Amino acid sequence: MSRPLTQAAMPPVPLPQGEREVAFRGRCDAGASLADFIWFRTGGPAERLVRPADVADLQAFLAGLDPEVPIMAVGVGSNLIVRDGGVPGVVVRLPKAFATVTAEGETVRAGAAAMGITVASAARDAGLSGLEFLRGIPGTVGGAVRMNAGAYGRDVAVCLVEATVVRRDGSVATLPAAELGFAYRHSALPADAIVVEAVFRGVPGDRAAIAAEMDRIAAEREASQPLRSRTGGSTFANPPGHKAWALIDAAGCRGLRRGGAQVSEKHTNFLINAGDATSADIEGLGEEVRARVLAHSGVDLRWEIVRVGVLLPSSSGEGRKTRGTRGPGVGPVREAEATSAAPSFPTLDPSPEGEGSR
Repeated sequence: MSRPLTQAAMPPVPLPQGEREVAFRGRCDAGASLADFIWFRTGGPAERLVRPADVADLQAFLAGLDPEVPIMAVGVGSNLIVRDGGVPGVVVRLPKAFATVTAEGETVRAGAAAMGITVASAARDAGLSGLEFLRGIPGTVGGAVRMNAGAYGRDVAVCLVEATVVRRDGSVATLPAAELGFAYRHSALPADAIVVEAVFRGVPGDRAAIAAEMDRIAAEREASQPLRSRTGGSTFANPPGHKAWALIDAAGCRGLRRGGAQVSEKHTNFLINAGDATSADIEGLGEEVRARVLAHSGVDLRWEIVRVGVLLPSSSGEGRKTRGTRGPGVGPVREAEATSAAPSFPTLDPSPEGEGSR
C-alpha cells in the first residue's frame, strides 16, 4: 500500500549533472502544498514542486532529470483532484513569466500559464472574434490545449494554430494543431510533454459585438454554475446524445453529499467542497454519482476531471468513513466501492476525456 508523502520520505530529485550541469534559476520545493491553489483546496503535497524561470530553465531541468522520475504539469487545478496521499515525482507549475499574451495580426500568442479570460480579452481588444468561448474556460492555456477544452459550442481544436511543448528529454517542439490528435476533451499529447506556448487564430470582428458575447458568457456562467464554491469545473464529459447534468439530475443526485463533498444544487455536473471535504470524499461522491446514473439510465459517465496521485488507506475504506444524504426524506448513501490497489503515478482517468489539466 502506498503511503502518504512526507518530506522525510522524499529522496532528492537530481538536478542536471556533468556536461549538462547548469544553475537552476527557478524554485524546487520539497513537500509543497498543492491544496493551496487547486480549486477544490484538497489533496496531499507534491514530492517536488518545480517552478522554472523560463523555457530554457525548464529544458535544462528536464534534460538532467532522472528518466525514472515521473513528471506532470499543473496550471490552476481547475479540473483536478489531487488525491490525499500526494503526488510522487515532479510537479511543474509554470509561473507568471509564462503568462504573456500578445495579438499578432489575426492570431493571439499566449504563454501556457495565461488564463483563458486573458486570451479572450486580448482577442477582443485586437478586434478578433472566435475566441470569446475562452472567457468561459476557467483554466490555463496549457491545460486547455492538453484537454481540448471547450464551452459554448467551440473548443480549442477549432482555433488553435500550433502549440510549443518541452518534451521529457528537454527538447522543444512546435506542433501544428493537426498533429495533436484532438478529440472531444482530449489531445494526443504525451502525458510528460509540457505545453509552454500556444497560438490561436481569430477572425476580424466588431469589438463591441465581441465584448457583448463575452459578457453574455460571463453572465450565463454566473447564473448557472457554482462559481463562488470550491469546485473542479465540469465533473463528467457529456456522453454522445446526452447532457451529463441532466442524467445526474434524473438519477436523483442533486444535492447528494458524501463527507464534506456535495453535488451542486445549482449545476449537477459540478462537485463542490462544501466545507471540510477530503479528496477521497470528492472522488467517492463522483463514483457514487456514476453508479446511480448507470443504474438509472444505463449510461456510463466518464470523468472529465483528472484524478492524480496516491490514495490513502482511508480511500479504500480503512480510515475515515462518511455517508452522504440528499436532504429530508432521502436515505443514507451507501459507501462507494473500495478502490483496489493504490495507483502508481501518474494516475489519470483511463478514458480519453480524462486527460489533461487546467
